[in-house]
Amino acid sequence: MTNLWAGIDLGGTKTAVVLSSNPPEVIFRREFPTLPEGGPDPALAAMKAHLSEMLVECGASTKALCGIGVSCGSPQDRHAGVIQAPPNLWTWVDVPIVAILGAEFGCACKMENDANAGAVAEHRFGAGRGVDDMVFLTLGTGLGAGIIANGRLYHGASDYAGEIGHVRLTPDGPVGYHKAGSVEGWASGGGIGRLAESLVAAASRNGERTLLLREVDGPPLTARDVWTAAQAGDALAARIIHTAGEKLGETLAILADILNPRRIVIGGLALRLGDALLGPARIVMQREALPQTAGVCEVVPAALGERIGDVASLAIAMGLHER
Repeated sequence: MTNLWAGIDLGGTKTAVVLSSNPPEVIFRREFPTLPEGGPDPALAAMKAHLSEMLVECGASTKALCGIGVSCGSPQDRHAGVIQAPPNLWTWVDVPIVAILGAEFGCACKMENDANAGAVAEHRFGAGRGVDDMVFLTLGTGLGAGIIANGRLYHGASDYAGEIGHVRLTPDGPVGYHKAGSVEGWASGGGIGRLAESLVAAASRNGERTLLLREVDGPPLTARDVWTAAQAGDALAARIIHTAGEKLGETLAILADILNPRRIVIGGLALRLGDALLGPARIVMQREALPQTAGVCEVVPAALGERIGDVASLAIAMGLHER
């Protein structure tokens, strides 16, 4: 088999290695826990081993590899191909992953911020197809964004365009990006968990009943806990999600007015929470943004779903972020 592309979706919890002869379709996939507390060497060794095994399984040599793409969080130097200790990979200090993989497999290797890679993937293969101007938001533990302008990925002067999660919406509130009241604090999965912690504490003091009450020494609340309670009819949980949706809507209005995109594609939590989150977000965006920008901007869930990390890494291997 010839003309193969390899992708590596590197996260703090898990890493996936995929192989494709016709992106975005995947013919082989391996996943393993990243375990950042153990440093980068074991994970790098696993990447090499899994990719080598997959090549053997499809009867190909390294000469069949057209390229390898790495999608991971920032900070990073994408030009040098160096990972610079992202929060979820705190032990990966100045790791030249592009050089390491390129030397191992003898082919071109490229790296991109995971939000940017996701934007490229959704633009070429998902919910962004057919539009030249779009924003991709990924709502997970944190909140990141990738911008497609005039059909191309927009990086900015120092490769940090799209850090909308750092923008402060309110003087105080849930903390995200080390900043109280930030977009990430209000609308990310981590932020929803922290908002739930504060509101449940207040509910407990006021004698309000909620399924989110737990033991004092129990684990921190998560967005999953909140969604589960909301589905069971818990009023406080539903209010938390609605509040996050409204704050997300304020964020969408900012993006609409500044960037004037045709489409905003939202992944992660939006796929699980659906209209419970996106409904209030759309209402607030229409209210807060200029009618000229809100009127042409669709807000839709990502189409690639759980596949997005795989497809994003393959898109980078193909160099779609450079076209």
